[in-house]
Amino acid sequence: MKRPETLGTRGSSVRLFVYGTLLPDFEGFKLIEPYLLTAPVPGRVRGRLVDAGAYPALVLGETKEKGNVKGLWYEIRREALAELDAYEEFHGIEEPNDYERVWVSDAERPEVSGWAYVWADSRGLRFASADFWPDVCRRRRRD
Repeated sequence: MKRPETLGTRGSSVRLFVYGTLLPDFEGFKLIEPYLLTAPVPGRVRGRLVDAGAYPALVLGETKEKGNVKGLWYEIRREALAELDAYEEFHGIEEPNDYERVWVSDAERPEVSGWAYVWADSRGLRFASADFWPDVCRRRRRD
C-alpha cells in the first residue's frame, strides 16, 4: 500500500483536505465515508476558518492574523468529487459557486497536497474562535 503522502490524483483516487462538516462526527461525513480508501491523516493548511454558523469556510493564505487550519487529509475515490461538489455548491470554474474547489498543500508537509473547498474571503463574517471546527463547536456547547 502506498503511503498517503505519495498519493495525489493518480488513477481512480484523489486527496481531499477536510476541515468542517465532512469530518467524522458531523452530518456530512456520511457523504464521504463510502468513498474513503485509507485512514485519514491529520494536517494543516495555511489560512483561517470563517464561522458561518452551522458550518465553517476556509480562507486560504495570509489573512490579517496568520494561521493554520487543522483538518484531515482523506484519500477518496475520484467519483466522490461529483457528490461533494454538489454538497459544497461548486458548479465549476468561472461559475457562481458557494465554495471553490482548489488545490492546496499541507502547511507542515508541502509534499502532501490535494483538493479543498474554500471561500475567496470572509464575506464579512467573523473568523472562528479556533483553528479546528470541532473545537469551535465544543466551545459553543459550553457557552
